[in-house]
Amino acid sequence: MRKLLQFILRVLAKRVIARYRPTVVCITGSVGKTTTKEAIYAVLSSKFWVRKNIANFNNEFGVPLTVIGVDPSLSTAKLSVGNLPRLLKFWSELLKASFLFFNPFKVEYPEILVLEIAAAKPGDIDYLTDIVQPSVGVVTAVGELPVHVEFYSGPQEVIKEKSRLIESLVNNELEGGFGGLAVLNYDERFVLDMKHKSTVKVTTFGLVDSPGLIGPDIWASDISYFMGDNTDEIGGLSFKLGYAGGFVPVRIGGLVGTHQVYGFLAAASVGLHFGINLVDISGAFEKVELPYHRMNLMRGIKNSFVIDDTYNASPLSMHAALDTLRDFAKAQKFLGVSSAIIGRRIAVLGDMRELGKYGVDAHNAIGNFAVECCDILVTVGAAGKIIADAALGKLSGESVFSFNTSEEAKLKVREIIKEGDVILVKGSRSMKMEVVVDEIVLK
Repeated sequence: MRKLLQFILRVLAKRVIARYRPTVVCITGSVGKTTTKEAIYAVLSSKFWVRKNIANFNNEFGVPLTVIGVDPSLSTAKLSVGNLPRLLKFWSELLKASFLFFNPFKVEYPEILVLEIAAAKPGDIDYLTDIVQPSVGVVTAVGELPVHVEFYSGPQEVIKEKSRLIESLVNNELEGGFGGLAVLNYDERFVLDMKHKSTVKVTTFGLVDSPGLIGPDIWASDISYFMGDNTDEIGGLSFKLGYAGGFVPVRIGGLVGTHQVYGFLAAASVGLHFGINLVDISGAFEKVELPYHRMNLMRGIKNSFVIDDTYNASPLSMHAALDTLRDFAKAQKFLGVSSAIIGRRIAVLGDMRELGKYGVDAHNAIGNFAVECCDILVTVGAAGKIIADAALGKLSGESVFSFNTSEEAKLKVREIIKEGDVILVKGSRSMKMEVVVDEIVLK
């Protein structure tokens, strides 16, 4: 049944793309895909009719369902009496969507599709790009040890898989489109090297200390935190967004983590390609809906801060999250937050899954790095114990705690929190680290 549904969705989606010829923007990478998608959507929606895939429906089912306009969440309902209404609604919507190409008269359809696409296993990118025929492709970041590497022969195979997006891009300029564009992360060599595989125009984005003749096409500099309405709270990140010798100031509330800026740079690159100027792009950024469980800054119990990054974890994203924990504490002092309410840095880290034979070394590396970024370390899971063991050499035993499950860990975390503490919670999705967040956020 699943294979039959996949075949039906593939046929329907390909025919919709062929008939209505929307401009398709695809985003892939090991980290930052969803934030980048949301930022691109906000920018392009200021001028065009745009559709995006919701949540993380970025696979062989979610992408074609987005193309034909059916809510992908309906397709996840399991066959049971209780789910019968949802299943009936799904097949009803699927039937209605078929009129997109059976109807002799064209109906209104979005001008642009913004699609996050997954590369969980070999062949995924080819499968999805064959359906949607993208003309704009964005690669966020991959890292030396990418997520899902367990399902590939090695990291280079993952990088090769993601580069297939860049190779697939079509130049739709002759069909009245904006032309093809590959948008690449200048600061990561694995991604930047993909420019050699592109047959369309290439634009790069990255962070700079000061703009120069050599560097990314679209850049951010002077990244810093700014204060919120409550002068004891950090409101978000500000930075200069630059292109072609000019720049505009940008402020994004609720954004934490310098690495998060990359998604907005990629969105600016895409916006410029579609004729939107920097000022309007900066304004559109204020409307971005930041994805839930991805570096969300929240108020915690006992007047603490919680950084919720529980959606998933890879070595690259774990490293970036720990960087943020360290930098956030520094920013509080720099902005003049009262030292009386600046507390400790607590990292609550769960297993990083799908790393295969690289798992032990990756968790060891995170443990060695965590000690530079936190005062207290709490780990969850068997691989989390590897993180804890690595950290024990530099953190005292009274500052390191290990638990088998997030349910066990949440009570200890709640117990040790003091006023002003900053708590980072992160781990792979299967570790259910959101259980800890739910226990310690201010209700």
